[in-house]
Amino acid sequence: MALRTIESLGDLAGKRVILRCDLNVPLADGQVTDDGRIRASLPTINALVHRGAKVIVISHLGRPDGAPDSRYSLRPAAQRLSELLGAPVTFAADTVGQAARDAVDGLADGGVAVLENLRFSADETSKNADDRARFAARLAELGDVMVSDGFGVVHRKQASVYELAQTLPSAAGSLIAAELDVLDRLTENPERPYTVVLGGSKVSDKLGVIAHLLPRVDRLLIGGGMLFTFLKAQGKNIGASLLEEDQLDTVRGYLADAEKRGVEIVLPTDAVVADRFAADAEHSVVAADALESGPAGAAGIGLDIGPETAQRFAELIASSRTVFWNGPMGVFEFPAFAAGTQAVAAALTRLEGLGVVGGGDSAAAVRALGFRDDQFGHVSTGGGASLEFLEGKALPGLEVLGW
Repeated sequence: MALRTIESLGDLAGKRVILRCDLNVPLADGQVTDDGRIRASLPTINALVHRGAKVIVISHLGRPDGAPDSRYSLRPAAQRLSELLGAPVTFAADTVGQAARDAVDGLADGGVAVLENLRFSADETSKNADDRARFAARLAELGDVMVSDGFGVVHRKQASVYELAQTLPSAAGSLIAAELDVLDRLTENPERPYTVVLGGSKVSDKLGVIAHLLPRVDRLLIGGGMLFTFLKAQGKNIGASLLEEDQLDTVRGYLADAEKRGVEIVLPTDAVVADRFAADAEHSVVAADALESGPAGAAGIGLDIGPETAQRFAELIASSRTVFWNGPMGVFEFPAFAAGTQAVAAALTRLEGLGVVGGGDSAAAVRALGFRDDQFGHVSTGGGASLEFLEGKALPGLEVLGW
């Protein structure tokens, strides 16, 4: 089956379209601090407005534990959406209650409303299918058709993602279509050389991706906290750096498999080691095979790849035609340990080919470091969803749309 698109829903003029977006944006003092996911939703929203639909945006934000919590209100996201659209956006203070019904009833053709956080209802994420179906049925009363465009949640079997798409005529929005096009290019006949850059804190978060991509890539660059488990698997001392001891045998297996397949796994040759985990920690650059040689000795904590490694990674990215990057190279939130992530991001902006920032912390990092989304080939909105797709897993939120 092929993915159902908005065109399959026919004439939408005057129709109530429930649009599942991913407006799960970071907030500080009631303000949106990174509007990347809101901006990513604009093409589909504008397309529906242009068709004369009544657009009812639904989303989650954070983890409010199934009850209303003002810290996780979507009101700031609705305000930012209004600014980006340059048009009024109605905000409903509940999701399936009277406020939501009034907001929908008051919409003119081409109007937009945002309903309150879906996760203020425990039924949205319930493991019980009957609970989810009941919540989806109440949501469905507000609309005539449903468009799913929250790629960041398509790997979740949740009421607004799965059951709602079964309850109403449904289709995928342009964001999901664009994400799938890019991910398909990463897995089916990618241009070569094909390089994958993996970072983040834990090897265990990337096990499936490494296993699935090893037969498909030319080289794998390893940074972030996970690099220390790789170094330990090679018998190197890593001081007090992050270690997943239960993954050592798995990592040794990956190294052996890569060698057998002719895939180059590139590990750092140097690292930035600090005496503690803090923005103002004393730190030094040491060789990767001598991480305990710095001033902190065996108490040293690796918090970034070193400058030699950053330059090497940048050169390998530049020599590639396809690059997928997921996970920062260090603790980019601390300026002293952001250089590795900065170098990888900068190299991706200069790539003559397809460069993909794999969502999640990677997308947050590039924006925090001052890069614009349009400097990259693609910035994914779905960290976990992207990874599960690249692991070859079935994603329920896509299957229900015909994928």
